[in-house]
Amino acid sequence: MDHGAHDMNVRCSMNMLWNTQIIDTCVVFRQWHIHSNLQFFFSFLAIVALGLLYEYLRVFSRDFDKRIAMKLRIQSGRRTPLTTSGQSSPERRGDGVEEIGLLNGLRVARKQGFAVPPLYRTLRAVLYGASVGLSFFLMLVFMTYNAYLIFAVILGAAVGHYILGDTIEPNGPADKGMACH
Repeated sequence: MDHGAHDMNVRCSMNMLWNTQIIDTCVVFRQWHIHSNLQFFFSFLAIVALGLLYEYLRVFSRDFDKRIAMKLRIQSGRRTPLTTSGQSSPERRGDGVEEIGLLNGLRVARKQGFAVPPLYRTLRAVLYGASVGLSFFLMLVFMTYNAYLIFAVILGAAVGHYILGDTIEPNGPADKGMACH
Protein backbone atom coordinates (compact mmCIF):
# COMPACT_ATOMS: atom_id res chain seq x y z
CA MET A 1 0.00 0.00 0.00
CA ASP A 2 1.43 3.39 -0.93
CA HIS A 3 1.78 6.17 1.64
CA GLY A 4 -0.99 8.33 0.08
CA ALA A 5 -3.58 5.56 0.39
CA HIS A 6 -2.51 4.94 3.98
CA ASP A 7 -3.02 8.62 4.87
CA MET A 8 -6.60 8.49 3.61
CA ASN A 9 -7.41 5.60 5.95
CA VAL A 10 -5.90 7.28 9.02
CA ARG A 11 -8.19 9.78 10.67
CA CYS A 12 -7.59 12.63 13.02
CA SER A 13 -8.56 11.90 16.52
CA MET A 14 -10.43 14.65 18.34
CA ASN A 15 -11.10 13.87 21.97
CA MET A 16 -13.47 15.88 24.10
CA LEU A 17 -11.93 14.26 27.15
CA TRP A 18 -8.56 14.68 28.82
CA ASN A 19 -6.05 12.61 26.85
CA THR A 20 -2.36 11.98 26.29
CA GLN A 21 -2.60 10.68 22.73
CA ILE A 22 0.32 11.52 20.46
CA ILE A 23 -0.10 9.70 17.15
CA ASP A 24 -3.08 10.76 14.97
CA THR A 25 -3.72 13.89 17.02
CA CYS A 26 -4.92 16.82 14.97
CA VAL A 27 -4.08 20.27 16.25
CA VAL A 28 -6.87 22.72 15.36
CA PHE A 29 -6.80 21.89 11.62
CA ARG A 30 -7.12 18.57 9.81
CA GLN A 31 -3.92 19.56 7.98
CA TRP A 32 -2.00 19.71 11.29
CA HIS A 33 -2.21 15.93 11.66
CA ILE A 34 0.50 14.37 13.80
CA HIS A 35 1.74 11.06 12.40
CA SER A 36 4.89 10.49 14.50
CA ASN A 37 6.55 11.25 17.81
CA LEU A 38 8.95 13.60 16.02
CA GLN A 39 6.05 15.56 14.50
CA PHE A 40 4.48 15.77 17.93
CA PHE A 41 7.74 17.06 19.40
CA PHE A 42 7.99 19.81 16.77
CA SER A 43 4.30 20.62 17.21
CA PHE A 44 4.88 20.93 20.95
CA LEU A 45 7.77 23.35 20.30
CA ALA A 46 5.65 25.34 17.82
CA ILE A 47 2.89 25.73 20.41
CA VAL A 48 5.39 26.83 23.04
CA ALA A 49 6.68 29.39 20.52
CA LEU A 50 3.11 30.63 19.89
CA GLY A 51 2.67 31.10 23.65
CA LEU A 52 5.91 33.11 23.72
CA LEU A 53 4.72 35.15 20.72
CA TYR A 54 1.46 35.92 22.50
CA GLU A 55 3.35 37.24 25.53
CA TYR A 56 5.64 39.26 23.25
CA LEU A 57 2.63 40.82 21.48
CA ARG A 58 1.07 41.72 24.82
CA VAL A 59 4.22 43.39 26.12
CA PHE A 60 4.97 45.07 22.79
CA SER A 61 1.41 46.45 22.61
CA ARG A 62 1.62 47.78 26.16
CA ASP A 63 4.99 49.42 25.47
CA PHE A 64 3.74 50.81 22.15
CA ASP A 65 0.81 52.42 23.98
CA LYS A 66 3.26 53.94 26.49
CA ARG A 67 5.41 55.36 23.67
CA ILE A 68 2.34 56.87 22.00
CA ALA A 69 1.20 58.39 25.31
CA MET A 70 4.68 59.83 25.93
CA LYS A 71 4.81 61.32 22.45
CA LEU A 72 1.35 62.87 22.85
CA ARG A 73 2.29 64.18 26.29
CA ILE A 74 5.39 65.85 24.82
CA GLN A 75 3.26 67.39 22.08
CA SER A 76 0.64 68.49 24.60
CA GLY A 77 1.83 72.09 24.42
CA ARG A 78 0.37 72.19 20.94
CA ARG A 79 -2.67 70.03 21.60
CA THR A 80 -5.66 70.40 23.85
CA PRO A 81 -6.41 67.33 25.97
CA LEU A 82 -9.83 65.80 25.67
CA THR A 83 -12.32 66.22 28.47
CA THR A 84 -14.56 63.49 29.80
CA SER A 85 -16.97 64.22 26.94
CA GLY A 86 -14.24 63.47 24.41
CA GLN A 87 -14.19 67.01 23.04
CA SER A 88 -11.74 69.86 23.41
CA SER A 89 -14.04 71.87 25.64
CA PRO A 90 -16.53 70.44 28.10
CA GLU A 91 -20.25 70.59 27.51
CA ARG A 92 -21.64 71.99 30.67
CA ARG A 93 -25.08 72.51 31.98
CA GLY A 94 -25.95 75.75 33.66
CA ASP A 95 -24.83 74.37 37.01
CA GLY A 96 -21.31 73.57 35.72
CA VAL A 97 -21.80 69.77 35.71
CA GLU A 98 -20.88 67.96 32.52
CA GLU A 99 -23.71 66.08 30.87
CA ILE A 100 -22.72 62.53 30.07
CA GLY A 101 -25.20 59.93 29.00
CA LEU A 102 -26.72 57.99 26.15
CA LEU A 103 -29.70 60.29 25.65
CA ASN A 104 -27.61 63.27 24.62
CA GLY A 105 -25.46 61.16 22.28
CA LEU A 106 -22.36 61.02 24.45
CA ARG A 107 -20.66 57.89 25.62
CA VAL A 108 -21.34 57.05 29.24
CA ALA A 109 -17.75 56.66 30.39
CA ARG A 110 -14.97 58.62 28.71
CA LYS A 111 -11.53 59.11 30.05
CA GLN A 112 -9.43 62.19 29.90
CA GLY A 113 -6.45 62.12 27.62
CA PHE A 114 -5.31 62.97 24.14
CA ALA A 115 -6.91 61.99 20.85
CA VAL A 116 -4.85 59.22 19.25
CA PRO A 117 -3.97 60.01 15.61
CA PRO A 118 -5.44 57.62 12.99
CA LEU A 119 -2.11 55.99 12.10
CA TYR A 120 -1.43 55.05 15.73
CA ARG A 121 -5.05 53.94 16.20
CA THR A 122 -4.66 51.68 13.17
CA LEU A 123 -1.39 50.21 14.41
CA ARG A 124 -2.89 49.66 17.88
CA ALA A 125 -5.91 47.95 16.29
CA VAL A 126 -3.67 45.65 14.22
CA LEU A 127 -1.65 44.69 17.31
CA TYR A 128 -4.84 44.13 19.29
CA GLY A 129 -6.37 42.01 16.51
CA ALA A 130 -3.22 39.89 16.22
CA SER A 131 -3.15 39.38 19.98
CA VAL A 132 -6.82 38.41 20.16
CA GLY A 133 -6.51 36.10 17.15
CA LEU A 134 -3.47 34.36 18.61
CA SER A 135 -5.13 34.02 22.01
CA PHE A 136 -8.19 32.38 20.44
CA PHE A 137 -5.95 30.06 18.44
CA LEU A 138 -4.15 29.01 21.64
CA MET A 139 -7.55 28.46 23.25
CA LEU A 140 -8.42 26.06 20.41
CA VAL A 141 -5.13 24.21 21.00
CA PHE A 142 -6.06 24.00 24.68
CA MET A 143 -9.45 22.58 23.69
CA THR A 144 -7.81 19.51 22.15
CA TYR A 145 -7.80 18.38 25.80
CA ASN A 146 -4.40 16.87 25.10
CA ALA A 147 -2.37 17.12 28.30
CA TYR A 148 0.91 17.61 26.43
CA LEU A 149 -0.46 20.37 24.20
CA ILE A 150 -2.11 22.09 27.16
CA PHE A 151 1.25 21.98 28.92
CA ALA A 152 2.89 23.49 25.79
CA VAL A 153 0.47 26.45 25.89
CA ILE A 154 1.08 27.00 29.61
CA LEU A 155 4.85 26.57 29.23
CA GLY A 156 5.00 29.10 26.39
CA ALA A 157 2.99 31.63 28.39
CA ALA A 158 5.06 31.08 31.55
CA VAL A 159 8.44 31.26 29.80
CA GLY A 160 7.31 34.31 27.82
CA HIS A 161 6.11 36.01 30.99
CA TYR A 162 9.38 35.18 32.75
CA ILE A 163 11.52 36.51 29.88
CA LEU A 164 9.42 39.60 29.12
CA GLY A 165 7.94 40.39 32.52
CA ASP A 166 11.10 41.59 34.19
CA THR A 167 9.65 44.91 35.40
CA ILE A 168 6.58 45.99 37.33
CA GLU A 169 5.10 49.47 37.33
CA PRO A 170 3.87 50.40 40.80
CA ASN A 171 1.03 52.59 39.50
CA GLY A 172 0.44 50.79 36.21
CA PRO A 173 -2.64 48.79 35.29
CA ALA A 174 -2.96 45.22 36.51
CA ASP A 175 -1.36 42.73 34.16
CA LYS A 176 -4.11 40.90 32.28
CA GLY A 177 -2.06 37.81 31.51
CA MET A 178 -3.03 35.22 28.96
CA ALA A 179 -6.70 35.31 28.13
CA CYS A 180 -8.89 34.51 25.17
CA HIS A 181 -9.95 38.12 25.09
